[in-house]
Amino acid sequence: MTDFTTLQLDIAANGVATLWLNRPEKNNAFNAGMIRELILALDAVKDHGKVRFLILRGRGRHFSAGADLAWMQESAKLDYNANLDDSRELAELMYNLYHLKVPTLAVVQGAAFGGALGLISCCDMAIGAVDAQFSLSEVRIGLAPAVISPFVVQAIGERAARRYAMTAERFSGERARELGLLAECYPAEELDEALSGWTANLLQNSPQAMSATKDLLREVGSGVLSPNLRRYTESAIARIRVSAEGQEGLRAFLEKRKPSWQEQ
Repeated sequence: MTDFTTLQLDIAANGVATLWLNRPEKNNAFNAGMIRELILALDAVKDHGKVRFLILRGRGRHFSAGADLAWMQESAKLDYNANLDDSRELAELMYNLYHLKVPTLAVVQGAAFGGALGLISCCDMAIGAVDAQFSLSEVRIGLAPAVISPFVVQAIGERAARRYAMTAERFSGERARELGLLAECYPAEELDEALSGWTANLLQNSPQAMSATKDLLREVGSGVLSPNLRRYTESAIARIRVSAEGQEGLRAFLEKRKPSWQEQ
């Protein structure tokens, strides 16, 4: 597996992958190196073959303080084309995380500013500490949350995204839960215990079915009905019923026993 300098990727025997942002001395701030390593880490998860779901976390006090100041200073010296290359790299990271086949869960403590909200929004689910602090802080330094904006809008809605992107005001874990950015929030000292419960629950589920459901819901989108969507949903359930895990799950249910994926 690739050796990283800004990250740590752990893949347990039970198929739970944990990807740590690992620059605690810099509050896990982004730079070009971390973005490139995140892309490589997601490729490693995708190619592993036995990962059941991915947990995204930050080492130290903060999930991520956003963009690294030294990196931003260097970016300010670049011309338009060089900045466009940088933005395309960030976009690749966000799109790859959003489209990752396995379910993704972000776990947030401390600060989550700027691009960190993009990472959280790209994950299927997120939990965090009550006292975590969130901010779409780009306008404070004369920038805009451009690349992450589609994912943030999907996570918290257009109206809330307009407010927080234009005011750059900070909001708490409780407010993040109200907005839908977090599924749940917990006292900081209980966050690891809560994560254990989420992990145990996800391990009850068929890995294949979770991935198929992720694909299904992405296709369904906002749920606008159409003849093509109807055909898609019909074929989706037919495919999974005849799949190996679909057959195993049905047999286990009828035979009143645990399915094979719960015995790992």
